[in-house]
Amino acid sequence: MSFRGRDVLTILDFERGELEELFEEADVIRKRGVSGRPLEGKIMALAFFEPSTRTRLSFETAMKRLGGEAIGFTSEEAISVAKGESYVDTVRMLDAYSDVIVIRHKYDGAAKLAAEIARNPVINAGDGKQHHPTQAMIDLYTIRTLLGGVDGLTVGVLGDLKYGRAASSFILGLTHYKPRLVYLISPPQLAARREVLDQARERGLPYKEVNSLEEVIGELDVLYVTRIQKERFPDPEEYEKVRGAYVVTLELLQRRAKRELKVLHPLPKVDEIEPRVDESRFASYYEQARLGVPLRQALLLKLLG
Repeated sequence: MSFRGRDVLTILDFERGELEELFEEADVIRKRGVSGRPLEGKIMALAFFEPSTRTRLSFETAMKRLGGEAIGFTSEEAISVAKGESYVDTVRMLDAYSDVIVIRHKYDGAAKLAAEIARNPVINAGDGKQHHPTQAMIDLYTIRTLLGGVDGLTVGVLGDLKYGRAASSFILGLTHYKPRLVYLISPPQLAARREVLDQARERGLPYKEVNSLEEVIGELDVLYVTRIQKERFPDPEEYEKVRGAYVVTLELLQRRAKRELKVLHPLPKVDEIEPRVDESRFASYYEQARLGVPLRQALLLKLLG
């Protein structure tokens, strides 16, 4: 199936072969760059109803490196929604002004609704606690780049698996591959949602839910860490019960982990990874962030080029 004109709403919208095609395009961009200005005259609308640093800026960088332009906003206060304009009308206007809409919103399903309204492609940059498909693409591409592939690896996903859309999308992204085993590591209150587990099981992902990182750290090839999603907790008291529930320390990694272990994180990180880890051989999250630009360049080229 061609990428051209498609919406990007969940990582499950794509087959493994399509992801590999995308990753190969990103490889070419990393190694050779892009010839000319292939998206000159194209405009991308960045509709960020929630804060963002890496996702918004990497999309904007990707578009500009391809010769296109970016317009948009980073909060509801900056647009007519603050005056009472409906979300539907905002999407219609963005669709009229641009060739692709990249949207982030606090409500589940907001990107899907936008895709139903817009004629041009919609890319989900995060909707509530549900999906963040391009982050999952970057995560898988990072593992492929650093370790040569995903098949046969033992992967740990640590943290807020209940509210964290990046974690959920990564878990679902792994269903396109054949990891040896995926450990879902979290406090009981932050365990993965039932619909995510059901999809993982239906798609044949071998996983095991555990509460302790220490008991499995020695088996892992990849440790994917996420922060506790404070902004998604419906009850502040629920957040306080789990705040600081896990911290990845350099001492633990040096004592128990494989020397080749890669620690990933979608960022931003708060206190779930000890700062000393940043300078260690394990830390791969800054490289992960850098790979976001060529990956998103490849995606925009395939959607619009």
